[in-house]
Amino acid sequence: MQERPIRGNTLADSPTIVFSPGVGELSYFVRVLEDLKLGKRYDGFLFLAESARNPPVLRSHHHVELELNLVVRGTITYVVDGRRFTFGRRALLWMFPAQEHQLVDRSDDAQYYVAVFKPGLIARSCRGATYEGLKRERVEGDGVLHTVLDPESFELIRKTMDAMVEDGLDPDVLNREAGFGVGSDFCFEHGDPDWLNAGLHHLLLLAWRCQLRGKALGADVALHPSVRRALEVLADGGDEGSLAAIARRCGASPAYLSRTFHRQIGVPLSRYRNSVLLARFLERYRTLPRGRPCWRRSWRRGSGATPSFTRSSRKRMGAARARCSGSC
Repeated sequence: MQERPIRGNTLADSPTIVFSPGVGELSYFVRVLEDLKLGKRYDGFLFLAESARNPPVLRSHHHVELELNLVVRGTITYVVDGRRFTFGRRALLWMFPAQEHQLVDRSDDAQYYVAVFKPGLIARSCRGATYEGLKRERVEGDGVLHTVLDPESFELIRKTMDAMVEDGLDPDVLNREAGFGVGSDFCFEHGDPDWLNAGLHHLLLLAWRCQLRGKALGADVALHPSVRRALEVLADGGDEGSLAAIARRCGASPAYLSRTFHRQIGVPLSRYRNSVLLARFLERYRTLPRGRPCWRRSWRRGSGATPSFTRSSRKRMGAARARCSGSC
């Protein structure tokens, strides 16, 4: 069978570049190879990520597994190769092994499936020319390979995923650990590994067939060097100073950085910073022994909490954070 052309935006070959204001020249982001800690019994994993359950892990990374996202509700925003991409309901998107990607925002009602496929599964499953595109480390072009599914295809893939996660772990646990365990010894598990593996094989081929006949979005935004640098500074923990201090590290004025960040990323810099702080706080909180003072002490130990962070965390965590506060 002749391979059909790939539609949609694709990954660029060049590495992500950021501006280094200290020396006035270009430098490179540090690429983070994430270990998803998948056991031998599993050919990948699948879970439903939900904004209402836990803040996202906001750091740039890539992994040897091919990643697939399906947006079920709301919107999610990624930065890939210095460009911002926002995807809404029925969007199907792929992150290839050599593709550094960072989730920078998601709407309060966002729900999206995250699936990953081991290289071994891809090698066994993809034998015909139609599926050769799934074997590549990167694809030529620029951006993120994606499509907007027609309603019928969307429902077919969504229901397939719904069935596959029925015997999975508690959704709260999977969301807290981002499916693979961030800064913890958590490892993905499923009640029926054979069922999951068979489903991943079917899902991989089904989603790719839909990709080949789908239509692409066209809404990507090239990021200013100061915005890319701000993402790097915040990801590296440089978020405890004032906006002016962050702006100096990015080689821009506070007003310009705030305005440009909001326009290009789609959310205010203060909101993004608070999301990073909240994710960091929750990671620290999970390491505290039960029954010990938690969030107030965690903030005092350098979380960089601010009044706006406190208001933001109340809004985004609601009852979950209230329970945490009550135990302190």
